Amino acid sequence: MGAEIINVRKEHFPSLRFVGKRYTDKDRGADGGFGNKWNEWSQSGWFDVLEKLGPLEEVENGSLGFMGCSDNNAFEYWIGMFFPEQTAVPEGFASIDLPESDVGICWIKGRSDNGEIFGAEPHRMCMDKLAEHGLGQFRDNLKGNDRKWWHFFERYNCPRFTNKQPDGTVILDYGMYLGA
Repeated sequence: MGAEIINVRKEHFPSLRFVGKRYTDKDRGADGGFGNKWNEWSQSGWFDVLEKLGPLEEVENGSLGFMGCSDNNAFEYWIGMFFPEQTAVPEGFASIDLPESDVGICWIKGRSDNGEIFGAEPHRMCMDKLAEHGLGQFRDNLKGNDRKWWHFFERYNCPRFTNKQPDGTVILDYGMYLGA
């Protein structure tokens, strides 16, 4: 069957703080992804630490793979969660402060066990669908007006992602910060 986009919508995020840990291309596993880092998070109990900080009520939340890509192809991958701005950052973690913004969201339905909902192809599918829905202006100034960075994320929502359907599929939320 393959991955498919089953929902496209716009959400509005308040100013917020993303708290987590930052990785780069050199941290990728043998398969080219960051599954090794997600395993490390599970084994280390780092989400337990973050969940004690208190949720950001204004947006749907969950664990996040938060990514950034610059105009010179620099890439960063963060694992963590969204929190209210000014949330204290626990020792061993880092943060990104994000301004109020609209975010385009796609729900990608497919299998997580074969990787079809992750990577370049689902990203492209989502960007195309957002553009089809008039949401194709992607924000590039989250690191300041003098640095072009585009930010997008995988949101592992409970129950959409955590409860497999009888056919083995899940729904991954994929978001892109939108420009004006």
